[in-house]
Amino acid sequence: MTDTLIHDQVTVPAPTVDFGVAADDYARHRQGHPAQTFARLATLGVGRPGQDLLDVGTGTGAAARVFAAAGARVTAIDPSPALLAEGQRLARAAGLAITWHHGRAEALALASASVDVVTVAQAWHWFDRDQAAAEARRVLRPGGALALFYSDWLALPASPVEVTLAVVARHRSAPMPAPTLLGHHGVYPEFVDDLTAAGFRELELFGFDFERTYTHAGWLGRMRASAAVATMTAAAQRGFADELTAELAARFPDPMVVPHRGFGLVGRSPGARS
Repeated sequence: MTDTLIHDQVTVPAPTVDFGVAADDYARHRQGHPAQTFARLATLGVGRPGQDLLDVGTGTGAAARVFAAAGARVTAIDPSPALLAEGQRLARAAGLAITWHHGRAEALALASASVDVVTVAQAWHWFDRDQAAAEARRVLRPGGALALFYSDWLALPASPVEVTLAVVARHRSAPMPAPTLLGHHGVYPEFVDDLTAAGFRELELFGFDFERTYTHAGWLGRMRASAAVATMTAAAQRGFADELTAELAARFPDPMVVPHRGFGLVGRSPGARS
């Protein structure tokens, strides 16, 4: 089984937001993407057995593990050593073969035309998107696929999300990180422009609404693993946790249903499909 962490000979700047500080919550409470997402990706030729697949911005490898379990040969890359360590641990426990790289989307340490698929799960908005798209094209074989996909919570009226974001606003003393302003509504028209400008073709999109069930403690952990909370001061995080715990207990059953929306975009590198 491949279970190595490769420290590529490239400079890996610290990520804009270091989710590694919440690596345990990230691994335990981020539920990953629903089965519908992977089923739809498979119909678009993404994540099939035998493919050489690169998962960029992998975090703890939630998507990478699904693709590896489906039979793809998976390489996973992320700028956070702490998240990669959690990913290795989880993959090892599941008996999955994944190669792990410490690196970044804008300077992939892979040979040109070396993979069939590049996937980015819940991370494209954190990249320099022009550079990341150019790098994806470089490492893809002709006809290879770049797949971007998201599972976003929805701040519907009186939902746990709406209540939670109000609590976030009361405890943040600094603006939200700029990349988070792009979306998290389950719709990303900007990403279509990114792929088109980079020369990707045959763009295909999908989207659907779904629900997730969280315990109150699980939702608090999920929020601690979000940029909205991970970038607060330690004192602000404690105040946020205390207030959110009280708000959830007063307003919602435990466990509770949280509305979400899935989004996917697949583009093809020019040339004949492999």
